[in-house]
Order: sequence, then C-alpha cells, then structure tokens
Amino acid sequence: MSAISGYNLTNLSPRLCHDFTDSRDETTPDEIWLVEHLPVFTQGQAGKAEHLLMTGDIPVIQSDRGGQVTYHGPGQQVMYVLLDLKRRKLGVRELVTLLEQTVVRTLAEYNIDAHPRADAPGVYVGEMKICSLGLRIRKGCSFHGLALNINMDLTPFLRINPCGYAGMEMTQMRQWVENATPEIIRPVLLNNFLALLNNPPHEYITA
Repeated sequence: MSAISGYNLTNLSPRLCHDFTDSRDETTPDEIWLVEHLPVFTQGQAGKAEHLLMTGDIPVIQSDRGGQVTYHGPGQQVMYVLLDLKRRKLGVRELVTLLEQTVVRTLAEYNIDAHPRADAPGVYVGEMKICSLGLRIRKGCSFHGLALNINMDLTPFLRINPCGYAGMEMTQMRQWVENATPEIIRPVLLNNFLALLNNPPHEYITA
C-alpha cells in the first residue's frame, strides 16, 4: 500500500499541483491537498469564452485540467488528488468514480441524497449541481480533483455557464445543513476518499 499524505492548505496557486506532478518520480508519496481558494474563475482545457458571461472583478485563470469554466471561492472545499495511478493500478474512469462516490458518501452522512450523472460530470442533488470535477493526467499521475460547495456565496456562478451548461443551477450543503463549514466537512471528505481508496493516511498536516 502506498503512503499518502493529506495537507490542509489555506490557499495555493493552481500551478503548484502541476509543478508537484512534473517533479515527482516513482518513489514520490501521493498527496491530497485540501484548499479553500480566494474568488477565481478557472477555465479548463475545453473552456470557451462564450461561457464567461460577466466576470467583473473576479480574475479568470486558464487551467490545464479537463472541462470548462467553474468558480472557486471561500466556503467551497477543493480537494486536489495527486496520485500515481500507474503505481496504484488505477484507471482514470475509476478515479472519477471514486471522487464522485466520495462526495455522495459524504453528503449521505448529512442526509443529503446526491448522485452523479453520466451526461454531465460532477455530483448533483436533484438537478442542482453541488460538486464539480476536473482532472489532468501527466506521466501516469493525476492532479486537480473536486470542488464541493459547502457554505459559500453562489452568486458568482451566475456570471458564467457553469462547466459549460447554460442555466445550470448550483447548490451547496448549507441549504440542508445550516452549520456546515469546510472545517467540519474537510476531514469527513478526506476520510471517505481514503476509505474508498483503501488507503489510510500516512500523515495529515495543516499549513
């Protein structure tokens, strides 16, 4: 079983996970980064300018993850999964399913009935999107991951077509769990992912 470290980070440049992946070798331990970003729109590799409706004073950053445009901000838990998929003998589709089921399981612990959709990546409550997914694979290793809406200002999503879908309605855990915060949900999310990965953490660091 490979070692894996979890890091709770206050903020980071999206470039750092790219640099980590480029510098790692076959002995580098896997890491999970748990982050709350400052307000930012990120455009994935498939991103189109037409889905940026009115960004205003929120910066737009080009990302090398898959997918279209999304929003990150305080009150949203982003989880970067930096895994050596070759070493773990894990396929990309399997990783996507693991991430989706991590969120479904986490929300179920708070009596929120959520599900993935085959036609639109992410996790949904009814027709409303509560979690976005975006990955990149380089040298057989994954980076980027998921963004779970917990207790945040959702209005910036109205300035874009989230993930390229016009009129996509976004939601968050606070709609069902009034006291939900990233601080409370973060360890639940991490533990569920590690359980599904069948890999206990090597260490957990707050930075």
